[in-house]
Amino acid sequence: MATQRPSFPVRLTSTASAATRGRMPAVPFKPMVPTTPSMASAAVRARMVQKLTAQGVSDPRVLRAMSAVERHGFVDSALVNQAYEDTSLPIGLGQTISKPSVVARMIELLLGAPALAGKPQDKLGRVLEIGTGCGYQAAVLNHVASEVYSIERLRGLHERARLNLRPFRLATVHLMLGDGMIGYAKGAPYAGIIAAAGGEAVPQAWIDQLAVGGRIVAPTHSASGGQALVVIDKTPRGLERLILEAVHFVPLKSGIA
Repeated sequence: MATQRPSFPVRLTSTASAATRGRMPAVPFKPMVPTTPSMASAAVRARMVQKLTAQGVSDPRVLRAMSAVERHGFVDSALVNQAYEDTSLPIGLGQTISKPSVVARMIELLLGAPALAGKPQDKLGRVLEIGTGCGYQAAVLNHVASEVYSIERLRGLHERARLNLRPFRLATVHLMLGDGMIGYAKGAPYAGIIAAAGGEAVPQAWIDQLAVGGRIVAPTHSASGGQALVVIDKTPRGLERLILEAVHFVPLKSGIA
């Protein structure tokens, strides 16, 4: 008997069933071009996407998603004028919304998982996001994954993300209040896991909940004492790790606050 998927949004006690794969047409990405003054925000997003392209982001799925999601709807009104700059911004409780370039870079890496090798037109299957924050990255992930489970340990941010995402009525995005360090076993296995906080190492629970052919993209502590982006692929032969560029994320913590 199939288990019931959690409705949007949910808490950690809900259960979920397996996600199906979606497909996107393999067409070249074209930034939205405004035709009327009322589409000014689309013009701003198009300029942001052009900058992302210049920085090396090339996956059309990522560029379409970044163009589609209005980042200014996820930041405080006092910071709206900075919403499309390539900078992190405070969202309260000592947390930040990541730079657009970091969001795009990490999602592009996630889409490079072995399960999608040679299938650039495909969406990911089910994705687990560690650290919902204000909900922006979950909204972007919705465009590239068939289903998104997002965990936030800070109640205030969880509620803020609920409010931010509610108008979009994203049936395939599930928000949960819980301890991200232990993942969300009821939704496993995941085609991808992406983290918005960095710890000493990638928790074993995430690796256990990752599907074979899946990929984890997360910041971890580096040998130099800072943080570095790490990619972990779960292959039939075992785990393959790749350490990439230095990054700066808030620390990964356990528990609910």
